[in-house]
Amino acid sequence: MTPPTLQEAIDQAGSPMKLLWKPAAPAWRPPVVPTEFVGWRKEQNANFETAGLSDLSHHMDDTFIQGPDATKLLSENSVNDYVRFAVGQAKQLIAVTERGKLVNDCIVTKEGENAYTIVGAPPAQSWIRYHAGAGRYDVEITTDPNSMIRKGDPVLFRYQLQGPNAMEIAQAAFDKPIPETKFFHLAEVELDGYQFRALRHGMAGQAGFEFIGDYAHADRVREALLTVGEPLGLIQIGAHAYATTAVESAWLAAPPPAIHSDPELRPYREWLSVYSYEGQAALNGSFYSEDINDYYMTPWEAGYGRLISLEHDFIGRDALAASKDSAARTKVTLKVEPSDITAELGADFDFQASHVKNRVERDGERVGLTFYTNYIDRLGTLVALALVDNAHAEVGTELQLIWGSHPGPTGPVEPSAFHTLRAQVVTTPYNDYTRSQYRASN
Repeated sequence: MTPPTLQEAIDQAGSPMKLLWKPAAPAWRPPVVPTEFVGWRKEQNANFETAGLSDLSHHMDDTFIQGPDATKLLSENSVNDYVRFAVGQAKQLIAVTERGKLVNDCIVTKEGENAYTIVGAPPAQSWIRYHAGAGRYDVEITTDPNSMIRKGDPVLFRYQLQGPNAMEIAQAAFDKPIPETKFFHLAEVELDGYQFRALRHGMAGQAGFEFIGDYAHADRVREALLTVGEPLGLIQIGAHAYATTAVESAWLAAPPPAIHSDPELRPYREWLSVYSYEGQAALNGSFYSEDINDYYMTPWEAGYGRLISLEHDFIGRDALAASKDSAARTKVTLKVEPSDITAELGADFDFQASHVKNRVERDGERVGLTFYTNYIDRLGTLVALALVDNAHAEVGTELQLIWGSHPGPTGPVEPSAFHTLRAQVVTTPYNDYTRSQYRASN
């Protein structure tokens, strides 16, 4: 039996919000990877004190594109510049709707003159796959879904090595320095006669690499890295700690894709299954609105302006050009007053890694909402990425984060279910390395 489409599910529920609002939905965690190896606190701190090894092989989709129209497909359906995109280079692909709202982002690597690999959360890849067929581009596309969907092993392994000791560990593992590699470029490396690739980046807020190769060699590579790395402080990162790694680098993980309500996107929703990411990614938190558009954002608001090239035609170009200087909200980092956590949430409250949409207020008036909230052990408090009205985005601004779970359209709101936490706008990205080197190179 064919599963319902996303559009059919929305029609049956009565609205996108009635379909997606799920107050009791559990927070996302990477599949397959153990929750903890030596404790989430120690693992989280390893990325900043010694080095951490994260297994990225299971929670992301990989889409492989090749053919004469591969570059044309990407250029016409994402905001990025592909004229100055070299073979062996990676970049953050950004897809938007005709109205300039963010569909999602992911990482695209140029494998050859007419070949690309896209990796990340499904929405941007679904967008590209749909338009490849709808636009009749001359390409071949295959997708290896994440391990929550796939049966069997992934096509590729991906291991992220990050931290102050990452470079020393990499050199020890390969018995020589990794070739000089620009930020977000790939280098060929060899380990015991097996060749794979190293992507230079610092997603967790420290210098490091992402190693990518045939999954048949995954165990071999991991064990080799651990053997030389453990004496240098290398620690494996479990699912709990990994889910907290990007908040300090100011990456808005998994924003709601803006595809549920626009009438012109009905054919797209009829192409998507209700069991897709777009049909299953839950919304919850203290901020509830009947209008799903209140949860969408533009790439200008998300801080992706440096990646937008208005020099070519693409879906959403005109809307982005018109809104370039008029974004009403700014992405900020909020640091919660630690004493409020104990007073409001309890003395045993500590771990938190979620995409809850909590209200951000100033003197009782909503001025924004959170998108990504984590407990950072070395800071001893919650840190959240949020979009707030421009008037309240200056560093040092005192705001309030309303913590809790709104029941949505199904039940009464109990005021006792919400807690007010004092929060201050701090520098974004919060991590010094990310702000001074990672963003400066990207």
